[in-house]
Amino acid sequence: MIQHGPLLERLLAGDFVCAISDPDGFRHLSNRQTRDEVNHYLRPLNRRLAANDDQSVYFLAYQELTPDAREQISQQFTTTIQSLLPVLEWLQLVQEALGHDSALTAGDTLKLQEFVLRAEDNQSLRQRLQSLANDRFFNSQSDALDQQVKLIFRRLKEHGYLQQPHSDRHYYVVTGKIDYLLDMVRFIRDEEHLPVEDDPSQEVLL
Repeated sequence: MIQHGPLLERLLAGDFVCAISDPDGFRHLSNRQTRDEVNHYLRPLNRRLAANDDQSVYFLAYQELTPDAREQISQQFTTTIQSLLPVLEWLQLVQEALGHDSALTAGDTLKLQEFVLRAEDNQSLRQRLQSLANDRFFNSQSDALDQQVKLIFRRLKEHGYLQQPHSDRHYYVVTGKIDYLLDMVRFIRDEEHLPVEDDPSQEVLL
């Protein structure tokens, strides 16, 4: 398993592996034999490899729901729920500002300055963007639109939803973690019957 060492370390650290965040790791995990080898190593750790429905992103899940595992899952779920609504609102803002017909997905490219310019020309988008930037998930302390947008994109990058290929160029690529988040929203809506569909803007994304 030495050849898979760095990949296993990323997965065990809670990273989501997709074609954008880790092209080589994703290519390896797309191979059934590699997945079997990874799962064989993970089994004594009570972990297993999991993927979303489209297999566009891989991550770790628990093999058996022990009390400790349930506690960890509960904490992870709480963290995800805290970020869920702000990220959904950001997705909707991007979709409206850039005129996308559908929600963002892994591989989509976003130019920060283009988003700023579109928002500057739309009073409603500016107000919603300011409200979003002030959300505790982003926690902006600036009143300047461009600084608010930079902070939002930076936070989304820190949380693994975006990747910035070049640190000196302000364009970002959406990772497979966005696909995972939207799959989770659909699960919550369909299986847990939580009112995530009460907001029409969220329903558009689904």
